[in-house]
Amino acid sequence: MPLAAARRAVRESVSGLPREFWWLWTSTLVNRLGAFVATFMALYLTLDRGYSASYAGLVASLHGLGGVVSSLGGGVMADRLGRRPTLLIAQSSTAFSVALLGFVQDPVAIAAVAFLVGATSNASRPAVQAMMADIVRPEDRVRAFSLNYWAINLGFAVSSVAAGFIAEVSYLAGFLIEAGMTLVCAIVVFLKLPESRPERTAAEKAAADEVGLGTVLRDRRFMSVVGLSFLVAVIFQQGSVGLPVAMGEAGFTPADYGLAIAVNGVLIVALQIPVTRFIEHRDTGRLLVISSVLAGYGFGLTAFAGSIGVFALTVCVWTLAEIVNAPTQTSLVVRLSPVHGRGRYQGMYTMSWSVAALVAPVMSGVVIDRWGAEWLWGLCAVVGTVAGAGYWLLMRRMPEGSAPEEGASVEGPSVEGPSVEGASVEDRPCEQAVNGASVVPAISATPAASTTSATSATSVASAISPGPAPGDQL
Repeated sequence: MPLAAARRAVRESVSGLPREFWWLWTSTLVNRLGAFVATFMALYLTLDRGYSASYAGLVASLHGLGGVVSSLGGGVMADRLGRRPTLLIAQSSTAFSVALLGFVQDPVAIAAVAFLVGATSNASRPAVQAMMADIVRPEDRVRAFSLNYWAINLGFAVSSVAAGFIAEVSYLAGFLIEAGMTLVCAIVVFLKLPESRPERTAAEKAAADEVGLGTVLRDRRFMSVVGLSFLVAVIFQQGSVGLPVAMGEAGFTPADYGLAIAVNGVLIVALQIPVTRFIEHRDTGRLLVISSVLAGYGFGLTAFAGSIGVFALTVCVWTLAEIVNAPTQTSLVVRLSPVHGRGRYQGMYTMSWSVAALVAPVMSGVVIDRWGAEWLWGLCAVVGTVAGAGYWLLMRRMPEGSAPEEGASVEGPSVEGPSVEGASVEDRPCEQAVNGASVVPAISATPAASTTSATSATSVASAISPGPAPGDQL
């Protein structure tokens, strides 16, 4: 009976989704299976090229800065040019820039190309999220985005292990393999995915103003979500920037960190789909409050960790928060985004994670250097509490199922979108989506943790943390 129930659960989780979604899902999985740069950039620069940890940290910052810049640009392109052209341009450019990064020798050229890789790889994310919202029915979106998030984590877990073996042979081979896999993603998009952007009728154009970046910035409710998302992102980034440094200073080895952080990927792959089935129809505000507080205090518990087992236990706590937060956090983005401004809204939301990926290494390094790791974990608990309180206040004024306001950022009443290969796409307020956050790779940031100061080490760690912004190409 348990086996039959499991089969039924799996069947219900994957059935009923449009064919276009599965091609986009396949593209995501292929992209993540080929991930190499985000995992081994710091090792490549310090061990293979012989550069200092400070230089590797600078390259990491430029890589992240490229992601910040392209978040908004990719969102604007997704709305103006369409989802499909944006994906093709971003993925083709990523393939070229990643391959180029493997050949350049000059340190200035390496830094410049790293910025380009960060920009091109991050530019596709708003388009992917907008396309999924376009082609999947509102009642199926939480399931669809959770499956996509699961593919991201599964792909990166496999690629992190494979990248280690590839790096033993040739770093250049790793760059070329990632470039090839990214190009395969672009080919899948070109051959199998039609444009999904809803077309506006003449009446709709006359009745509604154009959605620009100014519209997004003036949307105080949505920008509050972006701010709270930034706080949550800073917390989750500590899994790849603060945790390895703190464990290294406490005398633990890189292998110890690899074992502890591997729990994150294993739990996400194992629990993401069943947990999503449990929370699918729960109160969005309550889930955001609980997941934010749980994330903060999950990292806060790290202050009391003195063994690998306890470190792994704390990873279990904040991973559960990540699993709940991932399909819920972006639900507000889909819910608050106008149909014809989804790209810009997704871009602004993505930028909150990109900025967090830049801020978190500096913050954790400074705190650990000046006050010690215990203060960092205490700060995480405080930030999680503040984020939870912020979501509670925000959602009090935005009850579940509330009617959208005319001209507001919340999607209007049900709007019939275009057909995608004959399947009608319906757009109306959605309660769930998925976070762009990605899983922290196992055995990633530890070499950086053993270099110089905690500040330098955390900067290097950001180079090899996929994060929702720098490394999440899809």
